[in-house]
Amino acid sequence: MKKLIVIIIPVFCLTYGCKVKTPLTETKPVMEQQSVMVSPLKYTDQTTWLLGYFKREQLYRSPHCEWYLTGYDNYNPDTLVVNKLTALGTGNITIKIVMGTWCPDSRREVPRFLHVLDLWKLPADRVTFIGVDDAKLSPVGEYESLGIQRVPTFIFYKNNIETGRIIENPTTSLEQDIVNILTRNEK
Repeated sequence: MKKLIVIIIPVFCLTYGCKVKTPLTETKPVMEQQSVMVSPLKYTDQTTWLLGYFKREQLYRSPHCEWYLTGYDNYNPDTLVVNKLTALGTGNITIKIVMGTWCPDSRREVPRFLHVLDLWKLPADRVTFIGVDDAKLSPVGEYESLGIQRVPTFIFYKNNIETGRIIENPTTSLEQDIVNILTRNEK
């Protein structure tokens, strides 16, 4: 019996233990280059949101530059209305822009609005940006006092007193709504 085990073990090892499934001279197949599928950016992904106070320059960076630059470049404000706006001057006007980078309305209206402000030549330091989450909340002190229910909301101040708002969509056009807000109380 001992002799049988001594014979079976080496035969077993030689038969099964050293069995190579592929010849040693065979090379592995070269992987074909596959195109990498990049999934489209989901603006609902919280990692892309700008929250709290932020600078306009952040809209020039990825992923926001994609929608910002396209929206800015493709908007053609009414020149006659922009001329009226320019004639009004910028005086003591400041603006708060409350927006959500996740929000399609914000991604559409904010670049257009900023295009109008640039043509109007409103100094950049008079515009404050506040980013909100999808519950329209922001980690900004006294934010709740703004009473934001929809975004984007453009709040206009003259001598630090609120004079009007454009909420979500303009009534006529962004530039005409700005003129209407700034001249509302003038006779």
